[in-house]
Amino acid sequence: MKRISILGSTGSIGRSALDIVSRHSDEFRIAALTAGNNIALLDKQIRSFSPEVVAVAGETAARELRRRIGKKIAASLKILAGQDGIAEAAAYKNAEFVLSAIVGAAGLIPTLSAIRSGKTVGLANKEALVMAGRILIREAKRHGSKILPVDSEHSAVFQCIKGHKRSGLRRIVLTASGGPFIGRNAHDLDKITPGEALKHPRWKMGKKITIDSATLMNKGFEVIEAHHLFTLPPEKIDVLVHPQCIVHSIVEFNDMSCIAQLSVPDMKGPIAYALTYPERLDNVMEGLSLHEIGSLTFRKPEYRDFPCLSYAYMALKAGGTMPSVLNAANEVAVCAFLKGSVRFTEIPVVIRKTMSCHTAMPDTKLDAVLEADRWARGKAEGIVHSLRETK
Repeated sequence: MKRISILGSTGSIGRSALDIVSRHSDEFRIAALTAGNNIALLDKQIRSFSPEVVAVAGETAARELRRRIGKKIAASLKILAGQDGIAEAAAYKNAEFVLSAIVGAAGLIPTLSAIRSGKTVGLANKEALVMAGRILIREAKRHGSKILPVDSEHSAVFQCIKGHKRSGLRRIVLTASGGPFIGRNAHDLDKITPGEALKHPRWKMGKKITIDSATLMNKGFEVIEAHHLFTLPPEKIDVLVHPQCIVHSIVEFNDMSCIAQLSVPDMKGPIAYALTYPERLDNVMEGLSLHEIGSLTFRKPEYRDFPCLSYAYMALKAGGTMPSVLNAANEVAVCAFLKGSVRFTEIPVVIRKTMSCHTAMPDTKLDAVLEADRWARGKAEGIVHSLRETK
């Protein structure tokens, strides 16, 4: 029986993972769970899966959790709080597999903690690799940790290249749904509301990643992730908009032949593959009926209307701490958009202006990455304020 920890258990990836665990309770045991402030849902998860350790965002959340679960359950459960507590849970000795599904930069330190403890890490947190990919890959090699991609696109690439020599790999193509606004011009995008942007046509995801999908920043992050996971330069990582979300990635080899991975858009597939690699579970998701779908379409993304993807390529080529700045500026801009402080079309403005003020520094040390993140958040918040003042 595999003992697993889930970082971000109350998010969409965490909930999907727990659904798989509940249907295969003879194969998995939950060792640790971490969450932010959704204590009501975490309470239910604790009662259903009986973890040995839980960690939450802070002491206030920890007190609320203790009140909810009662003295009897609390007596048999180690409750941790804060960033250090979540990092401790990530390294919990009784777990062999850690699913890293915390959203945003907050997932970096816990993911690094799991890697340094030698765990096999199912990586669903994009931002950790975007901010500090060089460090995470280096530490994984140093501590014997295996990183298995959980993003559907990177899981697809991982599956397609299995059994093939990396030297025979010519390029990879990551597919993008395009979000709800592909085909809309910049004038239309200027009027987009948060409610409209959160209506993704294919995937059910959290708010932040849904907005990232709408701006194509999500795909930009995945380009940076692919660079670190598969040791490919940016010019060998392409993106195609594929609204049906059936082909998750395509791998092209030196002989110009291609292998693609196809499935219905359901994150349970890549989650289950990481949990059981190299084996596969039965009936994880619905089967694929191509005759009912009828056609699969592909087109190049429009950088003019969706510049965030181009900014990700720029950050990757600049290297060093620039991807960390890209991520921090994006988090600030997306938060501001969801609050109504900036327009949808101003998200890339905040990112571009923040990046233009930064000189990339070496990213070999964690302190440099975290300092770039801190600086970029302050700079981006100042830009948001100035945009708000001009309205």
